[in-house]
Amino acid sequence: MLYHQVSIDPEIMSGTPVFAGTRVPVQNLFDYIKGGETLLEFLDDFPSVSKAAAIAVLEMAKHTLITEKLLNENFAR
Repeated sequence: MLYHQVSIDPEIMSGTPVFAGTRVPVQNLFDYIKGGETLLEFLDDFPSVSKAAAIAVLEMAKHTLITEKLLNENFAR
């Protein structure tokens, strides 16, 4: 299951989605990629995030964008 890699708890980072068991916002991963950094650079800077967790979050994003039902519900005009 991919979704256990993300935690949303109002007591941790005010409910910002974080990698489970850490205080590292999931957004940081996407910011690194957007900025041209590699996954390995992200993992070096955030050693509390496992490679498996980072890949699972990327897979979650991929799944969301390629699942036709989700796309139609959220993006169809």
